Amino acid sequence: MRNFYISFVLVSLLLSSCSQPPETAVEQEVQTTETGNAYYQERYRPAYHFSPQENWMNDPNGLVYFDGEYHLFYQYNPQGNQWGNMSWGHAVSTDLLHWEHLPIALEMENGNMIFSGSAVVDKNNSSGLCDSPEGCMMAIYTAHTDKLQTQAIAYSNDRGRSWTKYEGNPVLDENMKDFRDPKVFWYAEGQKWVMSVAIPKEQKIRFYESQNLIDWNMMSEFGPQGFVDGIWECPDLFPLQVAETGEEKWVLLVSYNTDSIGSSMQYFVGDFNGREFTNDNTDDLILTLDYGRDFYAGVTWNNVPDEGLLLIGWINNWQYAGEIPTTPWRSAQSLVRKLYLHEFPEGIRLTQTPVEATQKLRQQHVHDENVQLQEGDNYLSLENIQGKQLEIIAEFAYEAIDTQSEAEALAGEFGVKVFKGEEQETIIGYDVATQSLFMDRTQSGDTSFHDTFSERTVALMPTDDGTVSMHIYVDHSVVEVFGNNGYVAMTNRVFPDPSQDGVEIYAIGGIVTLKSLDIWEVDSIWNQTVVKDHSQ
Repeated sequence: MRNFYISFVLVSLLLSSCSQPPETAVEQEVQTTETGNAYYQERYRPAYHFSPQENWMNDPNGLVYFDGEYHLFYQYNPQGNQWGNMSWGHAVSTDLLHWEHLPIALEMENGNMIFSGSAVVDKNNSSGLCDSPEGCMMAIYTAHTDKLQTQAIAYSNDRGRSWTKYEGNPVLDENMKDFRDPKVFWYAEGQKWVMSVAIPKEQKIRFYESQNLIDWNMMSEFGPQGFVDGIWECPDLFPLQVAETGEEKWVLLVSYNTDSIGSSMQYFVGDFNGREFTNDNTDDLILTLDYGRDFYAGVTWNNVPDEGLLLIGWINNWQYAGEIPTTPWRSAQSLVRKLYLHEFPEGIRLTQTPVEATQKLRQQHVHDENVQLQEGDNYLSLENIQGKQLEIIAEFAYEAIDTQSEAEALAGEFGVKVFKGEEQETIIGYDVATQSLFMDRTQSGDTSFHDTFSERTVALMPTDDGTVSMHIYVDHSVVEVFGNNGYVAMTNRVFPDPSQDGVEIYAIGGIVTLKSLDIWEVDSIWNQTVVKDHSQ
């Protein structure tokens, strides 16, 4: 069967950020122009995903809302672009889009690195460490040495601008080398704090309780279940209502990492009685949070006011995290996602979509609808759509298939190609025969830095009515995809040639209708002066 393509092009939709200055670290002080900050325009630099000004970043930490600000802490190396010297970087936002960089919050000292953890608002001053009876911010983190990992706390009485490490640290010491990533929340029903901590090499999550964030008692353990090869990290336990029934279920997120397949995340759906988490599904069922290669350590915000559950994750993979071709920074965080529970024929599953605030970044808009794609169509052109900062929503409908013989006759694939150019493309497609959404980055640009980078990621996404939607975010070196209203999420890094930025709608075989297509140019979140100060 011949391939046939419909290319959509809008004259002059060339993004302002497409022109990138040389990749040198010499002139990286603040440079502000009328159109924005030149510092955030290096090759491959995301324009609307959070990244540090310079140096290494990994897991998001300490996500908490307090006094009108969303706090994002993150694993950070203040001394270089590789992992090491782990400290907590810090940024705040009032809209989950635009971030203000703040000085390092918790810095390693005396050989003790500050590993991942969480933050809460101690509203009733249960710890006795707050200056105000209305409470203060508390950080709970893993203190790491080569031989021991313990849980420690720090507190802030000035909205997170400065932090004091508790003089009685550690608050939890089990004399274990691998014992990390505390996620703490207030369990209102039991009027206590609950901590989830990973025991990585045993593939277990351990739960503790406390009245004051200082004295902790072990309650129970969960695991190993689900994916049990490699190590478990970065747990997160929270309740959600099932949209169709209103029933409350508990969700446990677990990140895992192996030498063979790299980094990923799974989740469990079940119940929590204040002491134990129980899984509703069989021990061997693996529920994947994001089917791309580059989504890890995702955790949710504490203390968010009536906005549901908000999650952000690290866009990278430990297999090649230190080798991706970016400088003077390395890594990015995902868009903030809102989590839901829905009931499907196969069971209760998490869905996720970017927060609505992301729509505020939309700029120029292109729309089309009801375009028939079938064998023998002429090549249609509406002028070229180009760009590296795009949001794309495409909805397709294909003819229903009832038998295997029909599948063989009609089945094909269709989807969207981004960063399209000569011998280069990143494909977001749907395979009708296997009912699967996929992203193919084998020809996405620079894949040479690691032998496992060039690949295709796939997720089962069945549809009863033959309708497939793809919500795609393109941001220089990041592609986030949400299929069928967030039933599937898929996040991958790509490193295309800057000159290759075309967009193409394609189909191979079958009978396909492009029901609707919307493409927006997306504004940068860094069109403001960035204060560069790591001295504090």
